[in-house]
Amino acid sequence: MREHLTSAVRHTGTGGPEPRDVARLPKAHLHVHLESTVRPETVRELGGPPEPEGPFRSFREFADQRARVRGLLVSAEHFRRVALEFCEDEAAQGTGYAEVTFTAAAHGERVGALEMPLEAVLDGLAEGSSRYGIECRVLLDHSRRRPVERLRRTVELARRHDGVIGVGLAGDESHPLAPFADVLAEARDAGLRMVHHAGETAGPESVREALTLGHAERLGHGIRVLDDEELVAELRQRRVPLEVCPTSNVLLGLVPSLAEHPLPRLRDAGLAVTVNTDGETALAEEYGRLREVFGYGDAELAGFARASIDASFAPEAVKARLRAGVDDWLN
Repeated sequence: MREHLTSAVRHTGTGGPEPRDVARLPKAHLHVHLESTVRPETVRELGGPPEPEGPFRSFREFADQRARVRGLLVSAEHFRRVALEFCEDEAAQGTGYAEVTFTAAAHGERVGALEMPLEAVLDGLAEGSSRYGIECRVLLDHSRRRPVERLRRTVELARRHDGVIGVGLAGDESHPLAPFADVLAEARDAGLRMVHHAGETAGPESVREALTLGHAERLGHGIRVLDDEELVAELRQRRVPLEVCPTSNVLLGLVPSLAEHPLPRLRDAGLAVTVNTDGETALAEEYGRLREVFGYGDAELAGFARASIDASFAPEAVKARLRAGVDDWLN
């Protein structure tokens, strides 16, 4: 989906001095689903469906299309390939560090080899890191629509592989987080980081549930937090970062257009806002749209890059190197 842009998200520049190249701005990418980054040519080579034309008409339509793409991945070489291509594509966007989300247990169950998909992805990411100079860690997600026992298997997979740093719930927020609370508490106690989708398809109560029962350290999306002033104040005080994905929100029909996206209001409210793609576009393009649609200058774009680095779970040495790169880009 990374190359799929519609008239709803295309904009022209505003003139003025030549801006710095956002593809050279070092960034961390914190909210990106590996299965959504599969190149269109790779999908075609694997016999998959063409990209849909225009925005999705519903979250369900989006999920169903992604399920068809996931079904194409059946061998270790397939999983390794998409991970390696992910690294190449991200490095070209200026991403120095990525936390890529992968639905490992569901793939493992589907292909009848629980460990294989994750092991192949980690192998591809390791080669990609070496080849393209990008550091990657993995977050394992679990659909709220699926059984608690699959989440338990997801947590067990995460604990067995050093390249996995955390777990989280994803999918339609009409399905509550509460049934998974015990397993999530066990995962947190085992040292796994907690990152859940919340405030995307549902409102503030979903966010509160993610923070309390889910022990969330970051919020995937979180664009609906503005519906509750007390929640905004709590998130601001606790400095809980938001993984905001503007283009994805438009493509999924959650926001009418980029010009109407709440990102500027989230930022103006003093919240820790990071910019991400969900896998629906390319990260440098996302930063470029912030410039074109909202008029953010290079200093503000550098601020978003710093926010992504600060909010990441990267080692401090990696954070320091990326921050220095942001300073060099700006100066």
